[in-house]
Amino acid sequence: MPEDINPNGSAGEADDDAARGPLRDAGGNEDTTARFGEEFISKMYPSGEVSLEEQEAIAALPSGSALLIVRRGPNSGARFLLDADVTTAGRHPNADIFLDDVTVSRRHAEFTRRGTAFEVRDLGSLNGTYYDGVRIESALLSDASEVQIGKFRLTFYASRHDLAAAANG
Repeated sequence: MPEDINPNGSAGEADDDAARGPLRDAGGNEDTTARFGEEFISKMYPSGEVSLEEQEAIAALPSGSALLIVRRGPNSGARFLLDADVTTAGRHPNADIFLDDVTVSRRHAEFTRRGTAFEVRDLGSLNGTYYDGVRIESALLSDASEVQIGKFRLTFYASRHDLAAAANG
């Protein structure tokens, strides 16, 4: 039978929870259910915060690649690997990054790899492409920067190998 860990962190006999009694809410009720809405969740996990799973995906990126993570939009949490010389984004089903929303043009933007750096370029879209909140024609992407395509907000993460090489070079 496994040993319990008591609050001071040592193995041995568990504290006698029954002696303290059950947990109760402010009204004295023993059974409570807490429901957390989107506002609470967004405060717990702000858009700039990276989950452990995302950190692992970013750390695993090979040199010459990058990752876009959707922070806001219909498919929030989706990840798109940038590992080709040109990656297209738009509402067209054949786009490399398919963003299915009327705020996105069929051929909205493209991401171009230049060595280990990436650039985003608007393709004449109706609603424009934004880089860190500023409407752009093209921009060189930096780590943890935000690209907005229609109502989608994507955060760009460069390969950690490339960032380390740039810092040491």
